[in-house]
Amino acid sequence: MTENSDKMIKEVIGSITDPHTGTTLADGKSIGDVKVGETGIKIEISLGYPALGWHEDLRTLVRDALIGDGYAGEIDVAIETKVVAHEVQKGVTPIKGVKNIIAVASGKGGVGKSTVSSNLALALVAEGAAVGILDADIYGPSQPRMLGISGRPQSGDGKTLEPMVSYQLQAMSIGFLIDEDTPMIWRGPMVTQALEQLLNDTRWKDLDYLVIDLPPGTGDTQLTLAQKVPVSGAAIVTTPQDIALLDARKALKMFEKVEIPVLGVIENMSTHICSQCGHEEAIFGTGGGERMAAEYSVDVLGGIPLDIRIREDADGGRPTVVADPDGLVAGNYRKIARQVAGRLAARKRNYSEVFPSIVVQNT
Repeated sequence: MTENSDKMIKEVIGSITDPHTGTTLADGKSIGDVKVGETGIKIEISLGYPALGWHEDLRTLVRDALIGDGYAGEIDVAIETKVVAHEVQKGVTPIKGVKNIIAVASGKGGVGKSTVSSNLALALVAEGAAVGILDADIYGPSQPRMLGISGRPQSGDGKTLEPMVSYQLQAMSIGFLIDEDTPMIWRGPMVTQALEQLLNDTRWKDLDYLVIDLPPGTGDTQLTLAQKVPVSGAAIVTTPQDIALLDARKALKMFEKVEIPVLGVIENMSTHICSQCGHEEAIFGTGGGERMAAEYSVDVLGGIPLDIRIREDADGGRPTVVADPDGLVAGNYRKIARQVAGRLAARKRNYSEVFPSIVVQNT
């Protein structure tokens, strides 16, 4: 590099592609100030999503790009995260204290959606975000057990509820308000009303993301979500087998019809890992998630193996991301979390909270 101007440096590193957004650093407007000194360069990069686990790799990419262009001095790369609210359905009211809502859905039960939801939320926390989780499965709430939370939420004013907190994750569930063995024998309208109250009457505290663990299928709860809840994007959980994919397609098409962007597909139980020898085998088939994603032009966000430790961790109230944070499975969840947040960061920003409402009155 013969001339270390700010412009030249930005051109060199601007061509680096962010694998989580699918755009270059230049197109993503991620490059901030560039300061050239006598002994080196200081570069500021701003990401629109949490990615602590990728920061060092990004620094390496920046340094390699500059060294490859002939620069031989010191290179200091400072990375910050700025999560903003993104576009949602028209006509819905933002939730106070929540920037983005991510719905996690499945076409049928038994594919591990709730386990994925809790680990995804905790992975976003590990990546540096402020996160909450709402257990929207009124009939079968499972997040209290998975997150190891007991007790009842507090209310300071008798009208709103304080979220329960576990592993730095804010949480709310109907399971906190009833005994664990109490069945919810409610008709549809009562269920949707309960969902709205849990969402709107909880005092969420400055969340970058609220993950909603939806019940399986495409019923009343999903319709309420589409009509009244400002959802920034959805992730579809499926297993590789054909029967699960049939129902997963229905969930994906439902979100398309209600104009909620599908961020991608998460293939759970992609392979089975033997607890005795470590042998990996695709007992549910292979390539199902990829075929579905290709069919509907969405991304495969990642795959999670069928590992007995995932079940043991969830049953014990310590999801894998916190029970074994340095393990392979936790690493997979964190990669998926970065993909989810990165795909969302690439979408349009929601300016409704940036600009004030203008009301014209006749006088």
